[in-house]
Amino acid sequence: MRKKDERLRVVKDDEARELVIAVDLGGTNLRAATVDPRGRTHDHVKHHTPRTDDAGQIVQAIIAAVRECEQRSTARGARIRALAIALPGTVEATSGVVMNAPNIPCINGFRLRAALMGDVSWPVLLENDANAAAVGEMWQGAARERRTIVCLTLGTGVGGGIILDGKLWRGADGAAGEIGHMSVEPFGHACNCGGRGCLEVYASATAVVRMAHEGLTRYPGSTLRALTQLTAKDVYEHGLAGDELAREVFRRMGQYLGIGLASLVNLLNPEMIVIGGGAANGWDLFIEHARQELLSRAFPVPAQRVEIVRAACGDDAGLLGVAHLAFEFLRGEISGTEEAVAL
Repeated sequence: MRKKDERLRVVKDDEARELVIAVDLGGTNLRAATVDPRGRTHDHVKHHTPRTDDAGQIVQAIIAAVRECEQRSTARGARIRALAIALPGTVEATSGVVMNAPNIPCINGFRLRAALMGDVSWPVLLENDANAAAVGEMWQGAARERRTIVCLTLGTGVGGGIILDGKLWRGADGAAGEIGHMSVEPFGHACNCGGRGCLEVYASATAVVRMAHEGLTRYPGSTLRALTQLTAKDVYEHGLAGDELAREVFRRMGQYLGIGLASLVNLLNPEMIVIGGGAANGWDLFIEHARQELLSRAFPVPAQRVEIVRAACGDDAGLLGVAHLAFEFLRGEISGTEEAVAL
């Protein structure tokens, strides 16, 4: 048994030396880490994303974080195999061009993969951040051992990722999973996408703050009136303390979320719906309203069988997701070089 244990330890040590550098490029922060094939993260780096109109500065910031991770990992004998980037936008599959990144507009239309490959010698993969989060939750998070899931990220907006029978679904143009832009109120508030009544306008952190401001005239005794810089966290905390306006906001949020979930259940019949992001911190105040709305609108059998759970990977979901996709590519499990690189 001792020799077997030693062989297993050698295998695990070898795995720890074969790493992917994963980067989560956000509108505010740029986070990076090395990830091993067992889903363990190492060498964490965090910087502010440059506020710039120059895409080259974004590339420089990514490369700087990558070099930090590389130096730390190679110092202990590890080997970097690939670079994988999760970003808040749509990537064109064959070219590695960022088609649309609303929070980082300077990279719209930019050949990000080609620019990065000019600085590194490894394969470079790009993926939408919400898609990456879905993969991360299936690999190491709440959806382990599931094959068909939907992942929602409730943050400043609402992102989504869809995995069908174990495969990430990107759609014909790489734009699938925009769950935040499902219409849940046809004549509702305008959305930044140009539509009206999108789920994002009713179930995001931004929506929580807007609905709270809108309700102040109806709830003159609300404790939220005393706050000058209202945040979604404030609304949640005051809701826990019993503020009626705050609780009403999360009730409405839950109802609209449930409308969207019912459509997803009827369309995709998922095993599990995973909900993460900062606004998911209000879980205790909205989830039962969402469940009730789902049960009242979706077909009974898929509505009863679907599990609705909180995300488990936290801020690392996107990092883990793109790293997993990179390891799949390295193992040759994704066919087609261009498709694999654009992930």
